[in-house]
Amino acid sequence: MRDIMGMMGKVKEMQAKMEKVQADIAALEVEGKSGGGLVTVRLSGKGEMLGLKIDPSLFKEDDVEILEDLIVAAHQDAKGKAEAAAAEMTQDLTAGLPIPPGMKLPF
Repeated sequence: MRDIMGMMGKVKEMQAKMEKVQADIAALEVEGKSGGGLVTVRLSGKGEMLGLKIDPSLFKEDDVEILEDLIVAAHQDAKGKAEAAAAEMTQDLTAGLPIPPGMKLPF
């Protein structure tokens, strides 16, 4: 019976840690760039776009497709950074747990 109570205590402790990590990830802001810094995208840790900056030199009619590609590339760069930061934040929490490779936390 004591083992069960100890296990339940550990589960509650881990749950509290996971909630803190999720809050930290949500508060995270990352910046992605493309085109040598001509396009910059800011994302939250949850992947929501917070800001977009475009260098004025890109505002030419002939460069619309290039601008669109640069925006997508900057977004992907920021999203990759956010996912890497989230993985790093959850790594300590999941240390020692038998979690299958490729499984992402938080769910």
